Amino acid sequence: MAASSHTVEDPHLIKGAIARFAAYLRYERNVSPHTLRNYLSDLEQFRDYLNPPEADGERKEFRIEEIDHHLIREFLGHLYGLKIEKSSMARKLSSIRSFCKFLFREHLLKNNPALLVKTPKVPKKIPRHLTVENTVKLIESPDLDAPLGKRDRAILELLYACGVRVSELSGLNLEDVNFRDNLLLVRGKGRKERWVPFGHHCYQALRCYLEQRVSDAGATAEGSKAPLFLNHLGTRLSTRSVARLIDKYVLVSGLGQKVTPHAMRHSFATHMLNSGADLRSIQELLGHKNLATTQRYTHLSIGHLMEQYDKAHPKA
Repeated sequence: MAASSHTVEDPHLIKGAIARFAAYLRYERNVSPHTLRNYLSDLEQFRDYLNPPEADGERKEFRIEEIDHHLIREFLGHLYGLKIEKSSMARKLSSIRSFCKFLFREHLLKNNPALLVKTPKVPKKIPRHLTVENTVKLIESPDLDAPLGKRDRAILELLYACGVRVSELSGLNLEDVNFRDNLLLVRGKGRKERWVPFGHHCYQALRCYLEQRVSDAGATAEGSKAPLFLNHLGTRLSTRSVARLIDKYVLVSGLGQKVTPHAMRHSFATHMLNSGADLRSIQELLGHKNLATTQRYTHLSIGHLMEQYDKAHPKA
């Protein structure tokens, strides 16, 4: 009888331990594909440091019980020597901490050695954001008579109206838009759901886009579970495509500055705060777990969120 081609990796070796951790993240933690890629990228870099491949591509796998805080500190020193930014070093250390915490829980490590390693001090950066005038200029730059003009206008309006992450926008389905109450169902980090209100300008832009979409023969994805925003092939618009879309309209509008999808989110939060919205309302709208994250620029009832939104948002 032929042996099975499927082999189970030894979890006591770092390659097998990473594979087991990846399965835990994917099936138990249900993390997003983007988050999973980041974890695996960080851990593969750690693996490469502990066991650099030989010239023939082979390597003797590192045993995980040999991982201690000294090795982790040496790895951070290695990253520092490569002139890796401290924010990236802090993220990689966080990935290693989560990895070791999982291995400790699975009784593959006696403790979590990463807890003994201090996080590199990351300088606080003021989030980049646009002025209200430049935000409006950017949003109104798409040509509504162009083939994808109405879609692009709806995307820009929604990014600013709801302050969503670009991954959240890309993941929206048709059924997530409640036109009766002007609410958007957003699935954030860890698949946590939140309702976010949107104003009249966003409502109009979404309606115009969806009316065109219905009559567009190229839009093959239909039904309530279908993606809200489609590319020219009729499939879900990617996060990278949204970033390129913004780059295009930054040039069209002549803003002369770098604008990312996240800058639209920061603009939303900054303008709301400057217009009098309380911090906890903004925390809820952004889907931040901790108020400290929102304090760079609680859970409240939808009614209160709507009241705060209508009172404070420049384009409500």
